[in-house]
This record gives sequence, C-alpha cells and structure tokens, in this order.
Amino acid sequence: MKSQLPKVLHKIAGLPMLGHVVAGLRGAGVERIVVVTAAAGDAVRAYAASHGCESVVQERQLGTGHAARAAEAVLSGFDGTFVIANGDMPLITPETIQAVLQAQASTGLAILAFEANNPAYGRVLLTPDDYLDRIVEYKDATKAERAITLCNAGLYAADAKNFFRWASSLKNQNVQQEYYLTDVPAMAQKDGVKCAVARADEDTVLGVNSRGELAQAEAKFQARLRDSLLAGGVGMTAPETVFLSHDTVAEADVEIEPFVVLGPGVTLRSGARIRSHSHLEGAEVSSGAIVGPFARLRPGAYIGADAHIGNFVEVKNTEIGSGAKANHLSYLGDAKVGAGANIGAGTITCNYDGFTKALTEIGAGAFIGSDTALVAPVKVGAGAITAAGSVITKDVAPDALAIARGVLTEKPGWAKAFRERKEKK
Repeated sequence: MKSQLPKVLHKIAGLPMLGHVVAGLRGAGVERIVVVTAAAGDAVRAYAASHGCESVVQERQLGTGHAARAAEAVLSGFDGTFVIANGDMPLITPETIQAVLQAQASTGLAILAFEANNPAYGRVLLTPDDYLDRIVEYKDATKAERAITLCNAGLYAADAKNFFRWASSLKNQNVQQEYYLTDVPAMAQKDGVKCAVARADEDTVLGVNSRGELAQAEAKFQARLRDSLLAGGVGMTAPETVFLSHDTVAEADVEIEPFVVLGPGVTLRSGARIRSHSHLEGAEVSSGAIVGPFARLRPGAYIGADAHIGNFVEVKNTEIGSGAKANHLSYLGDAKVGAGANIGAGTITCNYDGFTKALTEIGAGAFIGSDTALVAPVKVGAGAITAAGSVITKDVAPDALAIARGVLTEKPGWAKAFRERKEKK
C-alpha cells in the first residue's frame, strides 16, 4: 500500500477493511472474533478491541496456516465451528459466510471458491461428487489445471478442534518454506472428512493489496450501495456521481442530485432533497428539508422538517427547527435555530474562543439580518430581529430589534478630493 497505515485499516466507504470483514462475520452469526496480527500491529489490535474483537500476535510470518494456528492460543478449549477469513476482503457479505457455514455443517469442513475471469489464483479441483479433491497453486498447476477457472477464495469453515489438529500436522516443504491453509483439506481427507465447496461471485471475494485495488474495491462497494438505495425507492438522476458511506440511511422518496458526498453517520428521511455538490457527514435531514446546492453538513447537524439549507452554508452541531431557512453564505455552529427562523446571508455564530465552544440560541420566527455576527453564548428571542451588519454580544428579547453597528458618517466630496490628490502626486 506504500503507507504507514496498516493495510486492513485503509477504508472502503468510510469503514476500515477489517471493519467490513468483522461486520460480515457478525452478520453471519459469528459470536467470537479473533484478529491475528503481526507483532508491530498495535493499531490493528486497538481497532479490533474497539469493535469487541480479541487479538493474537503471530510472532513470525510463516504462512496462512501458521497464522490461523496462532489463534489457538486464545481459542484453547473452544468447541464449535471455526471460520477463517482474510482481513483484506472488504466486499464479503454475511450471506456468503453463511453459505460456507451451511456447507461445513454437512461434512465438517468447507472452503469458499469463485469463478475467476482472469485467474492467477490457486485452482480448486473437484471430485465427481462435487467435493474438493485438492487445491493447486497457479505456479504448480499443469496446463490442463490452469484451464480450470474455479479458484480458492481463502475462506474456510471447520470444526475448531479438528482444524487445530490438522493444522498442527502441516509441513513447510515448499519453495516459500511456509505453512499453507490450502494443505488442511488433504489432512482432513486422511481422517475421512470431505471438504464441501461453497461458491461466491468474484467481486464478493475481491482482495486488496494495492492502492489501485483499494480504488477498485471502493468503486464496486459504491455500486452496491447505490443499487441498494435505488431498490429502496431513493431517487438519483446520476447515481454514479453520488458517493455513500457504509452506514448511509436514506428512506424512500429521498432525492439526491448529482455530485453529492455522504460521509459516515448520515440519515435522510423520506422526502428530503440533497442538491448538487453538497457534502454531509454525521447529520440527519428530516422529511421535506432541502440541503444545498454546495452545502456542508458536519457532525451533529440536525435539519428539521421543511427547513432549507442553501448554497455555501455550513452547519455543525446545530439543530435547525422545522421550516427554518439559511439560504446562503452562513456558518451555524453549536446552535439551536427555532422553527420558522430566517438566517440572512453572511450570518456567523462565533462559537469558539480558542478554548471552549459556546451555544447560540435563536428563537422561533426570529429574523437574523444579513452579515450578523452572533457572539456566543447568546440568545435571540422568538420573533426578534437583528439589523444587518450587527455584532450581537448580549441576549435579545423576544420581538425586539437589535442594532449593534457603527453610526454612518458621511463627508461630502471627500472621495473626489482624495482621487485628485493621488492623481496629482
């Protein structure tokens, strides 16, 4: 990846690849997850712990079989079904993992395979009754074996006690001098255990080993997310230009215009409209509200029903009441805006003094004149008006007019005289 960030922590749709795999496993009913890391994998272990996973260190990288065996240190005595998944397979789904588990239930051991369009993977050779015969690495395969397109995806399910017993017998008599998971089915065959084969499409088992493959996985995952929203009744005129997060919630009859980015934690209620070139994260938009174009909603933004957030308006940690409007060129941070209030162009909530963030409260039906600076903490009462260009540093009573600006002084002819002096000089 040419990065200081561990590979499995690179993100797809706002979630680290490892998080996608953990979500897939949990969705399939896996109750206990152990993440195998290298000794230097502190960041991976911290992420795993934050998601309720255990970790174990593989002190030396001696192959996939050796890595899986490392989990025995924390799974000693576990008597159940054991699943092995790769941490760099972000498109894996709960349904795919369940298919492997169902296949394993019939024999005691199962692998996942897929039909590859341009295979350079280990080939899966089947017996006449459709069980696994053997897995042949590409470099070791004959011409006839390379013509087979069924390939190994690297996901296994087995009885835990049997697996660790088989894995303990693995040999490293190969060019790489590593212990391979692909040799486990042969160990099982010696015990009379057949290996069932579940199947998936190639996209679902896509592995990521480079920035280019990360971008490919992102594109495929985005297409999956868009298809899901469209199927649920969300309108997108140019879906290929809309970028979503892994946890985006958008109800039926939401309209998303072209070139919108939805970061993590966004919820769009039915009837909301997100206009072009808007960027949202950590925000909720209620029914009938309109956001954008060119709007930014940051974490903690709540846009009430039928409210309008217009072009070049930024909202952060702020509740916008129903029917309120901030149509252009404003910053609303750490604030509460009452129902039906109007926020004029150039309004700023001055919420941060370099040490603390303070609250601005704007009452229902208030009218904030253009170019008003509201120095928090401050309250503008319901129905109050602030004059354009005011700096509001004290609370404004309901229905009052607040004027806080310098008195206009005019000097007749001064500008003409100024220009004449400059031109003469």
